[in-house]
Amino acid sequence: MTNEEPEETAEPSRTDGSLLLDQQLCFALYAAQRAVTAAYRPLLDELGLTYPQYLVLLVLWERGEITVKELAEALRLDYGTVSPLLKRLEAAGLVHRERSARDERSVLVACTGRGEELKERAERVPGALLAATGVDAAEVARLREELWQLTERAQGAAERAR
Repeated sequence: MTNEEPEETAEPSRTDGSLLLDQQLCFALYAAQRAVTAAYRPLLDELGLTYPQYLVLLVLWERGEITVKELAEALRLDYGTVSPLLKRLEAAGLVHRERSARDERSVLVACTGRGEELKERAERVPGALLAATGVDAAEVARLREELWQLTERAQGAAERAR
């Protein structure tokens, strides 16, 4: 027998392989997403929009007329999810859809005049959200960059798993 101390085994970090709910990255992201969406709700209620409808309009305000396929790609949603959103926005008079003259398989979507008018009122939403949450612009930029990096890594992992 030697006088050496027994070698201690390194204990894994509490987040490595933990099945505790609060240790899950996915749950932290889920909880944050729900909380942020809830913080948006009163701001968007004033505009008569749901959060997904707001996202659709953000894309259209930024890009102008685009195909439904391009809109779905921008929002990282499938066609079946985007189509009912557009139907409700169209019924509210905020967007219009029409078949492309160049390619009848494509449907173009754009804001109506009423949809464009809503943009001016919506311009206060991002600042109001920052004020409501107490998050400053620098923190938002850092979080956004980290989340986009995580998104890319997770997409890569998902593609490798296929």
